[in-house]
Amino acid sequence: MAGQFDKVYQRALDDPQGFWTEAASAIDWSKPFDAVLDDTNSPFNKWFPGAECNTCYNAVDRHVEAGRGDQNAIIYDSPITGKQRKITYLELQDKVAQFAGVLRGLGVEKGDRVIIYMPMVPQTAVAMLACARLGAVHSVVFGGFAPNELATRVTDAKPKAIVAASCGIEPGRIIEYMPIVDEALSISSHEVPNVVVLQREECLADLKSGRDHDWKALMDAAEPADCVPVAATDPLYILYTSGTTGQPKGVVRDNGGHMVALKWSMKNIYNTDPGEVYWAASDVGWVVGHSYIVYAPLLHGCTSILFEGKPVGTPDAGVFWRIIAEHKVSTLFTAPTAFRAIKREDPDGKLLEQYDMSSLRTLFLAGERTDPDTLSWAEEKLKVPVIDHWWQTETGWPIASNCMGIEVLPVKPGSPTRAVPGYDVQVLDTAGHEVPRGEMGAICVKLPMPPSCLPTLWNADDRFIESYMADFSGYYETGDAGYMDEDGYIFVMARTDDIINVAGHRLSTGAMEEVLADHRDVAECAVIGVDDALKGQLPLGFLVLNAGVNTAGDEIVRDVVGMVRERIGPVAAFKSAVVVDRLPKTRSGKILRGTMASIADGKEYRQPATIDDPAILPEIEEALQTIGYAKK
Repeated sequence: MAGQFDKVYQRALDDPQGFWTEAASAIDWSKPFDAVLDDTNSPFNKWFPGAECNTCYNAVDRHVEAGRGDQNAIIYDSPITGKQRKITYLELQDKVAQFAGVLRGLGVEKGDRVIIYMPMVPQTAVAMLACARLGAVHSVVFGGFAPNELATRVTDAKPKAIVAASCGIEPGRIIEYMPIVDEALSISSHEVPNVVVLQREECLADLKSGRDHDWKALMDAAEPADCVPVAATDPLYILYTSGTTGQPKGVVRDNGGHMVALKWSMKNIYNTDPGEVYWAASDVGWVVGHSYIVYAPLLHGCTSILFEGKPVGTPDAGVFWRIIAEHKVSTLFTAPTAFRAIKREDPDGKLLEQYDMSSLRTLFLAGERTDPDTLSWAEEKLKVPVIDHWWQTETGWPIASNCMGIEVLPVKPGSPTRAVPGYDVQVLDTAGHEVPRGEMGAICVKLPMPPSCLPTLWNADDRFIESYMADFSGYYETGDAGYMDEDGYIFVMARTDDIINVAGHRLSTGAMEEVLADHRDVAECAVIGVDDALKGQLPLGFLVLNAGVNTAGDEIVRDVVGMVRERIGPVAAFKSAVVVDRLPKTRSGKILRGTMASIADGKEYRQPATIDDPAILPEIEEALQTIGYAKK
């Protein structure tokens, strides 16, 4: 007998018009839509064509009008600076309207682009919402990105203004932003006439006369601006994601479909109600920050935590627990890598015992595959459901999840559960045919994609087709490989290019990582494929050990080699691993496996712009040389 989830999922497939019309009723439209979906020019599909709306109005103003102005919209908690600040919906409305007036005073209007180069401070959310208020298109670039990376985005987006801060603050260091902005603008072929600078007291920037403007001075003098209606199909933002050619891809997000999907997701996926405190421990430079720090919680009328800190070291591995207890967080969303870091520093969860965690109902993990060991540790320590879910910058919201607000399905470790209603996920072979359940293939989404998914790339329709639609006609190719079991549970095992070929056998690095992570002394791990003259590729493991482990590294390596042989078999040919202090990652927590493979094979590689700490790469190279790799 079909459960509630099955009914909702099937309805979204069978009656998308009725399903999404109902979801759209939760959004305020200044002009109704002519149709739910225009798919006459697929894959350039348009949701809610003919409608007009304003995302800022739906996220801020309507809550004030409904009498919720005194409720906190944002709680800023910065253990790095020792500051906290609570901003009500009414206060947020005033600040956003005022900054929209600032931008308008600089000539920014509907359709213009604004680049936001800011750290995790409330003014970043204000700037994003102010752009949405005017109908301008924002593009947030992670604060601290290298000048060349910022320059490529300036050249591509052609912004009328840049909003920046004087600095970002990391544990033990201050990153000055304005020298980076200056260099980026000297490299870019596009001239930006105005830069608005938020001066942070930790480091004041020298402003260039005529181009640079002080945030506070402009705010004091500005006239507040009202919301500007835009087409539902107009772009809300551009978010650049790394491209294989070195040229970033500008993922476009629309206004109407984005709001409908995110608002629907807050209750149906995250089971969070208006007025509750929701915390996505990410950064506004990433899609999670856009979707679940700024837009979704505010669209839903929640209080959103904006956190400037790290899961460990600011000041310790208990900071997450302190914030949950202090601010009564009901839903936490973070990356598995954050929990691995916490587990490594405090494997017994001693710090957790100091805090009242009774407000927390659910933990959601995404961004990297959640290994079963991390999942079970979080379940054991927090004693709440731990939900692995899977999505991408391109989709803007989850593709697969345990939809906690519809029906709680059994958890299968290693799986983000089933496809979310609206997504028709299929696993295909190289010829584009569905593979039998349990067999590995390319995970794809049958067109049309649901609302919020990218309608195209910024000024790059051909690249949109080439990047996502070329290999499987009628499908969006996620770039992830995995399988679906008999119950429809999806297992995302690796990026397509992380599937390694050992003597003709296609093997998943994710499956091997699961085994390595099961070792009692291993806090975190990664497996890559390295070149081999005989077998084509061989797997190579990297092990980060728990704090305080006294067992010799060689002994642990022997253990994990035996574990892989026992659980996956000799066919894996897993014979080598190396113990390292840490793994190279992006700032969003993704392990840089491709870079590690290039180092191991002695190939030239480009330092990824998204790397959290470049100093780690020489450490990896040195460790690999001790076991005979990384030879030039």
